[in-house]
Amino acid sequence: MASELAILHQEVVACRRCARLSEYREAIGREKRRAYMDWEYWAKPVPGFGDPNARVLILGLAPGAHGSNRTGRPFTGDASGKFMYPILHKTGFASQASAERLDDGLELIDAYITAAVRCAPPDNKPTPEEILACAPFLDREIDALKNVRVVVALGKIGFEAYLNALKRKGIAIAKKDYLFGHAAEYKMANGVILLASYHPSNQNTATGKLTAKMFTDVFKRARKLAGLPPR
Repeated sequence: MASELAILHQEVVACRRCARLSEYREAIGREKRRAYMDWEYWAKPVPGFGDPNARVLILGLAPGAHGSNRTGRPFTGDASGKFMYPILHKTGFASQASAERLDDGLELIDAYITAAVRCAPPDNKPTPEEILACAPFLDREIDALKNVRVVVALGKIGFEAYLNALKRKGIAIAKKDYLFGHAAEYKMANGVILLASYHPSNQNTATGKLTAKMFTDVFKRARKLAGLPPR
């Protein structure tokens, strides 16, 4: 399981399937943001991260241009991560509340984080073709994470990415029966619970569309559905 993921991670990091995304992530890495001029940006596709025995899979959209495209780890070093990791720590899924860089000691417990797209997209908007190009990585990750009982989809693209992954596995999905909404919950034909959340983007959290309580409640529910003890 862990070795499958290690091989997959190497392939993800080496990927150059999408010219637009490759050019964009590398340009960001050269130009940088003023606050991070002393950083050597990762500027490559960002692999998933977490516990290979995870019972909860957290599925997001894509790396942030100056977040994980800079650090090399999902939701690290940007506003989304500053919102999310304290809540993952509080609900027992993360060893610490901060996520700043690859070597900061953060570990996930019973959780694994990945994304529908592995490269930072312009304006945080990957094209359907780019999502499809990344889909084989997600399929292999899902296959390798054999203990997953709950998928927490962060945002509509993550939600639909999981539905499409099931369709590729031959599971009949009528999308009209699976509507995205915060805290929406569905038991899928493979026995996994799909649990939706608004994405912890700065746009959602700064406007109050997604509050800390709302997000905490989602991960408390994920623990319960996964058969994990409450925190």
